[in-house]
This record gives sequence, structure tokens and C-alpha cells, in this order.
Amino acid sequence: MPRWTYSLKFRDESRIAKGMLWDVPVHPKIMSEVARAIKGMKVEEARRFLERVVKKEEAVPFRRAHGKQAHRRGLADKWGWPVGRYPVKAAKYMLKLLDNVENNAEVKGLDPERLRIVHVAAHKGITLKRWFPRAWGRATPKNKVHSHVEMIVREE
Repeated sequence: MPRWTYSLKFRDESRIAKGMLWDVPVHPKIMSEVARAIKGMKVEEARRFLERVVKKEEAVPFRRAHGKQAHRRGLADKWGWPVGRYPVKAAKYMLKLLDNVENNAEVKGLDPERLRIVHVAAHKGITLKRWFPRAWGRATPKNKVHSHVEMIVREE
């Protein structure tokens, strides 16, 4: 059995809490954009932001994967970048991970109101390869890419 580790190591792990989600059915490009948006936020601030993304009231800035994407109102003022999207599915999974990390912090005895996200990363997971039959004996690949997401919070 392989051993899973986090991509960031800490010397003193008494004031941090960790959490992971495996095989999230969202592309890693989208998950990394959401992760970049919430990194550095307090947990409650990140929760409010992600809930607003799920309601499509606030957009997530897309900096790397932004080809042919529309500009969104208010993004340039807040983030300094006008291009964005509303990744609802990714935001729901990130909220699930946020709940997981917050529960891990409470079990460890940390104060949930003083938690700040210090590390969020999205990694490429398994790719399910399928073929879609077409006319004249052809076929088109229809791949489903998954992500692994990790989060670390620290009590301040």
C-alpha cells in the first residue's frame, strides 16, 4: 500500500490541522484556481466566499486557465484580474474539505475562529478513459479527469 503525504511539511504540528479529498470529479485546473483564491483567507471568510460562488453571486478569478473566458463584474476591483468563472461543483467540494479540516482542528483542540488557510493544493488524480462511438466506425476519446485536494490550516 502506498504512503500518502502532504506536499508541505511543518516542524511544529501542534497548531495546524490537515485534510484531504481524493478523487474529486473536477478537473485539477479548476480546483487549483479555487484553491489559489482561498489561500491565505480565514476559514469563515473562505466559507462565505465559497457559498457566494455556489450561489453565483461572486466569481473566482481564473488566471491560468482563462482562454476565451468572459470578464466578470467586480473581479478587477477586488482581485486585480477581470477574467473569472463560477465553478459551483469545485466550490461545493472545497466547502466539504473546509468542513473536514475545521472538524480536524476542533478534535485537535484548536480555536475554529482563529484558523487561517496556509496551504491549499490540487493535484492530478486518476483519469478514466472512455471512447464515444461515432459514425463510419470512428471513435472520440471521452476522458474524465479527477483531482486530489489537500488543505492545511494554522491557528493564529
